[in-house]
Amino acid sequence: MNDDQLKIRQLVENWALWRDAGDWERFAATWHPDGWMSATWFQGPAADFIAASKEGFENGVSILHFLGGHTSDIAGDRAIAQTKMTINQRAEVDGVLVDVVCTGRFYDFLSRDDGAWTIVRRQPIYEKDRLDVVDPAATLELDQTLLARFPAGYRHLGYVQTKAGFTVKRDLPGLVGEAVDRLYEEGAAWLAGSERPGVPR
Repeated sequence: MNDDQLKIRQLVENWALWRDAGDWERFAATWHPDGWMSATWFQGPAADFIAASKEGFENGVSILHFLGGHTSDIAGDRAIAQTKMTINQRAEVDGVLVDVVCTGRFYDFLSRDDGAWTIVRRQPIYEKDRLDVVDPAATLELDQTLLARFPAGYRHLGYVQTKAGFTVKRDLPGLVGEAVDRLYEEGAAWLAGSERPGVPR
């Protein structure tokens, strides 16, 4: 792993640590000025994502991130990074406290400006998820119609977030399929010098 790859890995780790800790000033520094975030519950400029994350944090929304394996491809002052991750959210569903865990990858479009790497676009890839009640003695019956609205990769995460009042996007990339194939094509184009980091979903 060369120096730039190490810096990119640290950037990705800083994003997760600073966001989950509510360190908003340093979290903002991980983003390019034109940064764009896509998630199940949010799609928009990084500045708006920071504001929405801060508001949720202050109102008790519990979403945590854990990182795993990482790789990056670098072409000059551009890079594509992929990082295995889990999204962990705790919330009440119909009066029952649950944990939902979604496993996937962060797919990041990066640029180096004035020697510093920042995130230009982040698109999670949602591979699989599960839902567990926190109290083993509790029971929860899921609305199968609502559950079926969401792709398999984030079906339970989408369910919990919808129940919590979020509007959840339904066509985000999973392990396979048209959406993730398009994302890979956009990543290759970014490394080849495309004007924009694809078309965010």
